[in-house]
Amino acid sequence: MSGVRDILQQLRARFGSGPRSFLAWWGQALATWLPARWRALLGLTGDRLFFQRQGDELDMSWRQGAQWHALARLPATVTADELHALLGSRLADLPRWWLMPAGMVLRRRVLLPAAAAQRLRDVLRFEIDRQTPFAADEACFDARVLGVRQDGQLDVELVAAPKSAFADALARLGALAGGMAGADVEDADGAPLGVNLLPETARTIRQAPHRGLQLALAAVAVVATVFAAWAVLDNRRAAADAFAAQVESRADAARQVAAQRQQLVDLVAGTVTLNQTSARRPTALEVMDEVTRRLPDNTYLEKLAIEGDRLTLIGFSPAASGLVARLQESPLWRNPALSGALQPDPRTRMDRFTLTAELVGKQDPAAATAPGGADAAGRD
Repeated sequence: MSGVRDILQQLRARFGSGPRSFLAWWGQALATWLPARWRALLGLTGDRLFFQRQGDELDMSWRQGAQWHALARLPATVTADELHALLGSRLADLPRWWLMPAGMVLRRRVLLPAAAAQRLRDVLRFEIDRQTPFAADEACFDARVLGVRQDGQLDVELVAAPKSAFADALARLGALAGGMAGADVEDADGAPLGVNLLPETARTIRQAPHRGLQLALAAVAVVATVFAAWAVLDNRRAAADAFAAQVESRADAARQVAAQRQQLVDLVAGTVTLNQTSARRPTALEVMDEVTRRLPDNTYLEKLAIEGDRLTLIGFSPAASGLVARLQESPLWRNPALSGALQPDPRTRMDRFTLTAELVGKQDPAAATAPGGADAAGRD
């Protein structure tokens, strides 16, 4: 948790805590993805014109992103109109900054709690009396965050200059003094330090060049974004509908395949059952052969029928009453019995009989040879 808290404190110290600070940082981050020419066209490079007093002249430089261009040395009496005519509308409309000499300001490093990042200038207003030899209302000041310590405190640099000296030096810029957007300080390398000591009431806010073009491009970007989002959403909906239809069609095909598969399984199961049943039962040829061997030669059959597990014999025999005993020991059926009474036939002088039996399964050879099996039972 402490690591997360430290990260949040660093982000707050760098970007502030308000939505405007976050949006400004987010806009700058997005602008870095644009080509350099586009950023310059839209005024997103942070270009500035810097002016320094050198004797009776003004050194004018152009800060273009991270590049520094020395433009010209102008007389201190130059006016805004003359500057506009000299530079043209593109450069003349850039924000103008005064680059103060490092010897004009007092710099102090201060440690502040992380919560001070939300209102840094208000907090430092109470620190000026202790950190500088002049009061807060007598100084032009600003601050920059140098970093965040491991204990969460902010390492801040306070930059201040007395108002009287500041106003006198600003007035030496001549006619350009009234149109400044800020006042920065030279660092050890002569580059801007990154502060603004100019009071907010004295700052001149200039619109970026090509403001109308920027607004038009922004409107086009918004419309294009909305249209792209709508197109993507519509495409996704169409793809979802097509996918749903495809899934439904494949589901129907899958259900049909499943039904056919179940039919095949049932057919195979029925076939297996029928084959097993047929394999357990004796064949008609086996039954006929067994009946032929067990019936005496003077016995004649009119009908031999096999209906399921039931065997029916109808015929004539002079010893019909003894047929049950002759059929009793067959391994292919059981419970042979006469069905109905014997009917004498005067023409053949034999008895007409109807005999039934229950067919049984084939005997397992292993069971037939096992001790106590059918053979032993027969011997008993």
